[in-house]
Amino acid sequence: MKHIEEAHRYIDNAKQILREKALKEDKYYQDAKYVRMAGNTAYSGVLIALDEMLGAKRRGRKSVEWYKEELSKMDKKILTSFNIAYEALHLVMGYDGVLSAKIAAVGLEEAETIINWVETKQEH
Repeated sequence: MKHIEEAHRYIDNAKQILREKALKEDKYYQDAKYVRMAGNTAYSGVLIALDEMLGAKRRGRKSVEWYKEELSKMDKKILTSFNIAYEALHLVMGYDGVLSAKIAAVGLEEAETIINWVETKQEH
């Protein structure tokens, strides 16, 4: 469960970065640098949780395709959450630095859904 706590900490850190550094005004953040940082931090939290459950890959580094393939075998709804989290957190926020608070909120919500799902799976 240590990894789940760590994953939640990453999400909390991402929210703190957005709240304290990205400077939200109305529906938009003002600093793309911190939006990128928050997106990458939250996405890392998702991967920490998934890595705990999915374990090691046989060869090479894990890719987004590997995560998608593994999740497609387990739960299609979580695969959908992962796809949204990947797009919102890693690509739109992490790479593009898109300033929309709505996109950030959706990405963070999906990240929490995934982490909570892993936590529930590990309890059984």
